[in-house]
Amino acid sequence: MIPNFDHYKEKWQVKSDDVIKPGLTAIEEALSLVGNPEQTLRVVHLAGTNGKGSTLTFLEAIAQEHGLRVGKFMSPCIIDVHDQIQIAGQPIKEAEMDRVFQQMHEAGLSGKLTDFELLTVAAFLHFVNGQVDIALIEAGMGGLLDSTNVVIPIVSIIPSIALEHTKFLGGTLESIAHHKAGIIKQQRPVIIGDLPGEAKRVVEAVANQKKTTLFALGQHFSIKPTTDGESYINDVQQFQIANLKRAMKGAHQGNNMALAITAFFEVASVLGVSIDQTAIRQAVQKASILGRFEEIMPFVILDGAHNPASAQKLVETIQCEYPNEQITFVVGILADKDVQQILGLLEQVSDDFYFVDFANSRAMPAHQMAKLSHATSKTTLVDYASFIQAQSHRQQRTIVAGSLYLLTEVRHRLKQCNN
Repeated sequence: MIPNFDHYKEKWQVKSDDVIKPGLTAIEEALSLVGNPEQTLRVVHLAGTNGKGSTLTFLEAIAQEHGLRVGKFMSPCIIDVHDQIQIAGQPIKEAEMDRVFQQMHEAGLSGKLTDFELLTVAAFLHFVNGQVDIALIEAGMGGLLDSTNVVIPIVSIIPSIALEHTKFLGGTLESIAHHKAGIIKQQRPVIIGDLPGEAKRVVEAVANQKKTTLFALGQHFSIKPTTDGESYINDVQQFQIANLKRAMKGAHQGNNMALAITAFFEVASVLGVSIDQTAIRQAVQKASILGRFEEIMPFVILDGAHNPASAQKLVETIQCEYPNEQITFVVGILADKDVQQILGLLEQVSDDFYFVDFANSRAMPAHQMAKLSHATSKTTLVDYASFIQAQSHRQQRTIVAGSLYLLTEVRHRLKQCNN
């Protein structure tokens, strides 16, 4: 369920199903009824297990610092449906959502799509209405059969590949890589992060089949720590940018920054934009994303570590940022994730866990998570908002981790407590 989406569906009498139906036939037919807005957009398409949102955020900041009008479509939402579709960093307004729903209603889309497919059409229409220079599109699940995969991008980006959504994407890295590599288009470059060997081989084979150029982190470009920040090095372009000081914490965010810079070379080339190193430095210093090691109040951090790969990155960031501090975790995770492995990773840096329930039909009950945990100090927590506020006042480093849906709920609860 997408918060506040039903309001517009009911207002404009546009029905859609709250289910997952992989495939492109339905959305292709729907887009043809609204004039194929996706065909007029300049697009960067992103798919991957982790890092999509952060890479998109770096790329958005870089493009905006170069004077481009940027649209972005991402999932899931942080607060509600409006923040999934943005132009120039601003969530779609109610009047703008009404406009695209009116377009979809008049085109007869009711009953033809799933919720995510309908939202994808809405995003494309809004970007055309808003006359964006570039649209950054994040795949919802997988890539090959994801509703966003109707675009022909300037460049595709795959930051990472790990086991996820195995019910739909298959139970091996090769199968999942096949789906992620589905966003690679004929003779359109693809940029990849540090992928596992078996996944990388699949992506390379698809890139070769599509006769496209592949740029790989650590092979064609890299990021190096220096005494005054970090340096981006591109061996293909024979180009280097020094003194990069990013706001987003963690070594993995340096990799995401490098992917975004590399992608912007492709965007700039197609749009006729001159690369400005100062603009890139300013952009990475400003770029931030909600729910990615985000300090929401003193001593309290939100992090959407919802699978083993992102949990490992969170552990590494904690070890780097707070090596000698006692950490308390407040955790809520969807039941279809590898909960036991996630908890095992987080238990490397803490033995103090509070498990919570949150409003999602797929959420694992708090008492079940507690049974899976090997922490010696563990309990379930009902009034977690008051507890988090008390932890902040006590200056006890507390990390709320797990599902992005949990982070959305925590944000709402804390806001209510402060009003």
